[in-house]
Amino acid sequence: MCLYLDVGRLAVMKGSASWMEHLTRVDQHTLKIEKHGKMNVDAMLVCDEDHWNKQSDDRSPGQLVNSACLPGAVGEAWGMADWHFGYGFPIGGVVGTDVEYGQQGGAISPGGVGFDINCGVRLLTLDIEVTDIPNIKKLASNLAGVIPAGASGKGGVPLTESELDGILNEGAKAAVELGWGHDEDLACIESEGQLTHDGDVVSSRAVQRGLKSLGTLGSGNHFLELQCVDKTVDEETASLYGLRPGQICLMIHSGSRGLGHQVCSEHVDAMERMYSPRGDEWYSEEWGWSLPDRQLAAAPIYSKQGQSYLEAMNAAGNFAFANRSALAQRARKVLNKHLGVNGEATLLYDVSHNIAKIENHNIDGRNCSCCVHRKGATRAFSGDSDDISSRFSEVGQPVLVPGDMGTASWILAGPKVGNNRAFGSSCHGAGRALSRTAARKLIDSDALAEDLESRGIIVHAKTGNILSEEAPAAYKDVDEVIALTEGAELARAVARLKPLAVIKG
Repeated sequence: MCLYLDVGRLAVMKGSASWMEHLTRVDQHTLKIEKHGKMNVDAMLVCDEDHWNKQSDDRSPGQLVNSACLPGAVGEAWGMADWHFGYGFPIGGVVGTDVEYGQQGGAISPGGVGFDINCGVRLLTLDIEVTDIPNIKKLASNLAGVIPAGASGKGGVPLTESELDGILNEGAKAAVELGWGHDEDLACIESEGQLTHDGDVVSSRAVQRGLKSLGTLGSGNHFLELQCVDKTVDEETASLYGLRPGQICLMIHSGSRGLGHQVCSEHVDAMERMYSPRGDEWYSEEWGWSLPDRQLAAAPIYSKQGQSYLEAMNAAGNFAFANRSALAQRARKVLNKHLGVNGEATLLYDVSHNIAKIENHNIDGRNCSCCVHRKGATRAFSGDSDDISSRFSEVGQPVLVPGDMGTASWILAGPKVGNNRAFGSSCHGAGRALSRTAARKLIDSDALAEDLESRGIIVHAKTGNILSEEAPAAYKDVDEVIALTEGAELARAVARLKPLAVIKG
């Protein structure tokens, strides 16, 4: 196995960023940017040379280097195999900070979570195969007619302010109590679908946006997809997860909608105002912190600003859990009506991939209470972790990785014992290869729709632009991303799912 990396050649190809001088290969699946300058920790990229050479620019690794400068950063800053450019942090970025750092704790940064707070994925399984569906086109049409998709909140579940308050406080549990979920679902949701916070922590504007958008899909890369299990590659784990080749599944990808975006926007603005330019950095008089990028604006986690963001983020995260629960319940009603007893859908798991959580991790041989930012990355906790359901104790937590609407999605599993070295994290999707603007310019939506139809994939999308932006060519090869993730020993492959019908905003 050759581990040699021609850094000089890559530097010519990828630009002349100073971090290139500190780039080394750790093993076949991992690159390291060694700590230098203002970095507090090394930066790690899940990437082989072929994957590296396909990247369209070098901004994402530079963002990862910047995120490694966060005050209180510990362990290593990680870029999962689906890494690409984002706001402040790269999407696919994982950074943990020591909550006991300094006088008020390490950094918490809204940019390390993202604007769609607790965007995540939910997977339901049915005990049927494609041949058990009498008219899949009609089923897809019925789902599209019931699942509100698009940028607006039109078609959302009507809520009173009291009901929304319950959702902001109790997440999926409150949704279940309102009839938008099953009791047995809660054990199969990350954090049991509830993030803790105190009091009224979101603005009236965020509340107004949340009142009309529960149970709506959203736009962009959000989707509801009818899938079937293409193959299983870990028979033991697939069996425990209740998966078999040919089986029908339903995957939902959505988040906190306008409410979460409002929360993030308000706190990004408030924190960025705490920083002013000083030389080539951004400096906060309040905390004496310097950052290389204003979009990384952060506060000490125990400061007033840090606690305010954490509380509001958790409330928005609860809305996202409830939103996916309501979407699933809407889909269940269609499945039951269309398929009768065959339409019973069981929740396998629901994972978050835009969130910051306080977790205990072993860092350099010591227990550390960390604020772990996962932006476009998901937990991949081990079977012996106290944070997952006992149902998965033998094989590890399910990790849901959507790919693209023309190729496949994957189910992975965390380790059987002992969380991985990336704060127990994994990739969250295929990762973009083209920006949305570039995809719209390069990809003909009509031709794409014809191609998908010729391959038996039914697509319901609000606009042609969405088809172009979300085209398979706009994404990395999901199979390659999974192979890199598995090779880096972050998670292991369990089953591959191929798309049958796709609903997009």
